[in-house]
Amino acid sequence: MNVRLQRARPWLGTLVEMRIEAPAAECAQRAIEAAFAEIEAVHRCMSFHEPGSDLSRLHAAPVGTVVAIDARTAAVLRCALDLAERTQGCFDPGIARELVANGFLPKPRSPFVSDAHANWRDVELIGDDRVRLHRPLWLDLGGIAKGYAVDCAIAALRAQGATQALVNAGGDLRVAGPREEVVHLRGADGAGIAGAVALRDAALASSAGAATRRRHDGRWIGVHLDGRDRSAVGLFAAASVVAPTCMIADALTKIAFAAPPALTRNVLAGYGAQVVIHGERGDLRAQGRAA
Repeated sequence: MNVRLQRARPWLGTLVEMRIEAPAAECAQRAIEAAFAEIEAVHRCMSFHEPGSDLSRLHAAPVGTVVAIDARTAAVLRCALDLAERTQGCFDPGIARELVANGFLPKPRSPFVSDAHANWRDVELIGDDRVRLHRPLWLDLGGIAKGYAVDCAIAALRAQGATQALVNAGGDLRVAGPREEVVHLRGADGAGIAGAVALRDAALASSAGAATRRRHDGRWIGVHLDGRDRSAVGLFAAASVVAPTCMIADALTKIAFAAPPALTRNVLAGYGAQVVIHGERGDLRAQGRAA
């Protein structure tokens, strides 16, 4: 009979919960420790706040300098740039300037101020472990890295012998194993429940504008931005995405807010994903089809 184990620790700016089943207690404990080690590694590499993270070192280097980065950071940045191209810039990891200006992120220690006209096209990935900025630009991987960390944790759990696993990082979660897990969907108010979905070997990510929106100079601002013009999006809605991986699901919640419907459908189809968007009045819009 399998042993069940559940643990939770604070990482990635939230509480990361893991529930697993494994053939023996020693196997389960080993799997949990390996998975949390992966979560910590992703946090250390991609945190906007950590002074020694890859992002902080990139922001501290003069523009044009080639900066060595962890292979994990390169993988996430490569995916982010691919999503930026697929969405014509609706998704852009180069929005940190606006998030800093609006008080959602601290100003990084940097010899330059992020150029208002710089964007994802000014990021050059060199191989699997180096990156260079061609214009002054502050990067934020907060819209995708948490999902990647969940994927890494799931991979570690399976590698250590877990037969059933669920990793949940503040609403970004992934299920692995033969049994379905029923997950409740977040409503537009960020607190209410708008439905449920059964997951088997799949990921779910949810984002709600109400969780971060606030008034500033007579207007609403939030952390979800359209990368093309840096305008706030999804302020009064929630998006829940089911996708094969949590990294893709995490990013697609932001794309669903920012991209036009036709473009959103095309991107969802490309990843075998599905999104449900909830409005404050309870209206639902479903797009895409899960693989």
